[in-house]
Amino acid sequence: MRNKFEEQLEMLNVELIEMGSMCERTISNAINALTTHDIKAAKEVMNKDSEIDNKEREIESLCLKMLLQQQPVARDLRQISSALKMITDMERIGDQAADIAEIVTVMDTSVENLSDVVGMAEATMKMVTESIDAYVRRDLDLAKKVIEYDDVVDDFFYKIKKDLIESIAKNASDGEFALDLLMIAKYFERIGDHATNIAEWVEFSITGKHKGS
Repeated sequence: MRNKFEEQLEMLNVELIEMGSMCERTISNAINALTTHDIKAAKEVMNKDSEIDNKEREIESLCLKMLLQQQPVARDLRQISSALKMITDMERIGDQAADIAEIVTVMDTSVENLSDVVGMAEATMKMVTESIDAYVRRDLDLAKKVIEYDDVVDDFFYKIKKDLIESIAKNASDGEFALDLLMIAKYFERIGDHATNIAEWVEFSITGKHKGS
């Protein structure tokens, strides 16, 4: 019985890594669509969101099967319940990447001088990847580093917001464009928040303590 459970737990880890990779790819593709103003690529990101939704349902089904068919001990229960919370955040990450792509489809032009937005996107991808790695490796230190790294994403957001406000002050006609870019930065900030949530659930799965409790 325990061997079967261990096999299912390994399968759960593999599925979580795959869902995390899907989130990472969709973030990357969204920022590529933004920097190249590739409308077709942006629409592909929006369409791919359903694949992340399907993966969430598959993992949820596996978790429920493990709970019903096996006899998990307390630590196992924490791992499974944490996974269920994590996939909710990952699904929302997919939604927000799709929201970014949707904004790209209505922007008039490609965007220059996007180094801060690209840096912010890369920071969020790092957080998503490392939060999943922390779960699979049961690495409490890595989970804590992810939580701390959210400050980097927040700093990017505040800088982008400040720069856009200054840009509008200089040229009011850029207002709509700046608002679109600010919304994109806000979505990246939310992705960072979801990655932080994932890391906090990793912490709970290991220690039994959750910051929100």
